[in-house]
Amino acid sequence: MNAHNFLVPMVVEQTGRGERGYDIYSRLLVDRIVFLGTPVDDMVSNLIIAQLLFLQMTDPKKDIHLYINSPGGSVTAGLAIYDTMQFLTCDVNTYCIGQAASMGAVLLAAGTKGKRYGLPNARIMIHQPWGGAQGTATDISIQAKEILRLKDRLNEILAKHTGKTVEEVTHSTDRDNFMSAEEAKAFGLVDQVVVSRKEIPGLAEKSSAVV
Repeated sequence: MNAHNFLVPMVVEQTGRGERGYDIYSRLLVDRIVFLGTPVDDMVSNLIIAQLLFLQMTDPKKDIHLYINSPGGSVTAGLAIYDTMQFLTCDVNTYCIGQAASMGAVLLAAGTKGKRYGLPNARIMIHQPWGGAQGTATDISIQAKEILRLKDRLNEILAKHTGKTVEEVTHSTDRDNFMSAEEAKAFGLVDQVVVSRKEIPGLAEKSSAVV
């Protein structure tokens, strides 16, 4: 099934003006929650970026909460989200539920230091980028050089956010490297493994009112 054509649940809330219906993602935005629950491609990237920019515009000082359950995907699309996260003035809390693999793991690590969380049964996977090349020998050489450039850049990003050296990250990403939430914490991809919202400082127990 196409990830962009799935059924989106609706929620109905009582407000001072009567009932009001939202698609579930718009309702989550009210509480400054962005959910990445698909592979990362250009369309998904643009939607995530638009939500981040909207929340920055509405309150440039209030935290954004990015929940990730993604197998990864396009490196360039993922880096567009990454750059936007770094561009914002608000802190971006990241949470891994299910899995954060490949670019999903990079985005998880890219959250604000001290505000990156993994749930107990989350799975995190890092590896080097992969891709195919075809065409003339010159074209293949150009594409290979670009993949190697992206590999180096991703390793630099992971080193920056985990506190590891580039050499350590390069070794760790040479093959698919699966980690539990606790292992991801030890590696520096997340700061805390949490079971409940109550364990996260400052996270409101009740969602905001809709008016």
